[in-house]
Amino acid sequence: MAEEKHWEEGIETHENVIFSCYGGMSNTGITSALACLEAVKELGLEKVVIGCLAGLQHGVQPVMGKTKAAKKVITVDGCPFECSRKTAELAGFKLTKSIVLTRDIGMKKKALHEDIGQNLKPVMEYISQDEVQKAKDLIVKLIVE
Repeated sequence: MAEEKHWEEGIETHENVIFSCYGGMSNTGITSALACLEAVKELGLEKVVIGCLAGLQHGVQPVMGKTKAAKKVITVDGCPFECSRKTAELAGFKLTKSIVLTRDIGMKKKALHEDIGQNLKPVMEYISQDEVQKAKDLIVKLIVE
């Protein structure tokens, strides 16, 4: 079995890195995640990748190295808690831009637990495709400008 090769400094990598909130307890976190995935789909992996927040928090070398090598480091958070921004900054990264969906596209946060025991809907009924599109467009604009 061939040994798996890990990224190390000097090896080509993605041009830009996005760190996204993936908070599945609210519509804003899920929208942030979906918008980042849509941005990667539109621009391609050579242009942008979604980085691993947990890897930053624990100093995982390939994650740290790829982030250091990136032209732009952008965080996308669903709400004012700004978990992805804080995590990236605590790891020592200066951000190109920090997006907060409640601030930057006017999203209203809805905690999914509010419906537990009542009229629980499928998760995608809490998500607005229009808000995913607006967030994705904002991310793409920041990367290509």
